[in-house]
Amino acid sequence: MQMLSNTVGRKVLMGVTGFFMLLFVIVHLLGNFSIFAGPDGINAYAEKLQGLGPFVWASRIFMAAMLAIHLIFGVLLTLENWSANPQKYAVKKMLKSTFAGETMIWTGLLLLSFIAYHLLQFTVRVTPDVVLGSDPKGRFDVFTMVRESFRIAPVSMIYLAAMVTLFLHLSHGIQSIAQTVGLSNDKTLPQYNAIGKALSVFFLLGYSAIPVLILAGVGIFAR
Repeated sequence: MQMLSNTVGRKVLMGVTGFFMLLFVIVHLLGNFSIFAGPDGINAYAEKLQGLGPFVWASRIFMAAMLAIHLIFGVLLTLENWSANPQKYAVKKMLKSTFAGETMIWTGLLLLSFIAYHLLQFTVRVTPDVVLGSDPKGRFDVFTMVRESFRIAPVSMIYLAAMVTLFLHLSHGIQSIAQTVGLSNDKTLPQYNAIGKALSVFFLLGYSAIPVLILAGVGIFAR
């Protein structure tokens, strides 16, 4: 409980929960890439994923807990920083902070809103853009659902805006995780900073490729 009541402990929790969410971003992107194998690729992937049953639900509950802890302590630490010594904090921000670092709380809250929308869209499947159906093999047709949703320009724009927000959040967050859990120091911090930015660009391009190619009607996404 002492970890929850002091700033250092809270930052460690932020780093650990952030690490697990970073792993989820990686795994989720790899799963999304199955759409480039066509309808059979992503529909087979989705069927196997759903076939895992209890493991899927356990993973969802675990990630929901990680997200909740990250959110709660992120807000608490931000409020503490704002109230501790506003003048000193402002000077510190001018000397060391980047735009991504200064806006972590806001990009985090925007991502939370997007996660809620994204779950309603492709998990609960209740948003108006979602097309429900089965493929010729009797599997739920994830490919058509995703393609038809991203053919709607405003839907793709929301998704792309969220990916830019994710880029900003992770471009600072990845090096912050390394620093918080003690993996970096003054000498190695620039290296972790570069790694964080490179990974963030990769996520931005990887996740954005799907709606962009669908909107453009390229290859398997041709109208």
